[in-house]
Amino acid sequence: VQLQASGGGLVQAEDSLRLSCVASGRAFGTYHMGWFRQAPGKEREFVAAISWLSTYHADSVKGRFTISRDNAKNTLYLQMNSLKPEDTAVYYCAVRTGGGDYFNRNDYIYWGQGTLVTVSS
Repeated sequence: VQLQASGGGLVQAEDSLRLSCVASGRAFGTYHMGWFRQAPGKEREFVAAISWLSTYHADSVKGRFTISRDNAKNTLYLQMNSLKPEDTAVYYCAVRTGGGDYFNRNDYIYWGQGTLVTVSS
């Protein structure tokens, strides 16, 4: 599986961005997918995940970010609203197998290259 993330950029606080992640493979609709982010000097952290019927969001983004998918386009999205400077990070999309925990980065086996989001105050 190959993943290509895009949509990052430089924005001001309270602005919005939508990240996209295009995946290869014919079984996209069966993938368990997630978004993680890594700020400078920090560990990569869970942001959001989506399975067939369920979505999950970290407490720090709940109510502001929304994960979704378009199976016809093999694309994963992350709609980010009300951005804050602390959201500044490289954002990664990832795929995990059916096992493991949606919030555990070690359970994801395929990763995109990351897209940088910078939020200025």
